[in-house]
Amino acid sequence: MSPPSEPTTLDSQRAPEPVGLYPHARRVGNLLFLSGIGPRKRGSKEIPGVTLNPDGTVQAYDFEAQVHSVMANVRAVLEDAGSRWENLVDVTVFLTDMKRDFATYNRLYAEYFKDVPNRPCRTTVEVNALPTPIAIELKCIATV
Repeated sequence: MSPPSEPTTLDSQRAPEPVGLYPHARRVGNLLFLSGIGPRKRGSKEIPGVTLNPDGTVQAYDFEAQVHSVMANVRAVLEDAGSRWENLVDVTVFLTDMKRDFATYNRLYAEYFKDVPNRPCRTTVEVNALPTPIAIELKCIATV
């Protein structure tokens, strides 16, 4: 039996920059722990589908656009860390408006995982706010 590998951190060059002092992911042995990942675009403060008022508050948002973007960002971090979508074992979903967005999220989630034979566990919770004006964030664990 080989000794456990030292924990390593990963910062993806494709996913949006973290909004604090943390890596995109950390690998410990064959497990990969992703920090919370939202739908922002790398290199900008752009959030797909979000229209902001001049004071920075959300005027309107296209939740489907945010879901597609967050899924692409999660996939980018997984791939950059040597993992893949099918290796996800646990997904925690944070929504800012469960009543409005859960049914849409559930439908889109099913599309993203329809061809995955061993679907990950999932927990979905509503939060009052997220660090940027986003409506969704994912926290994931995968194998490598």
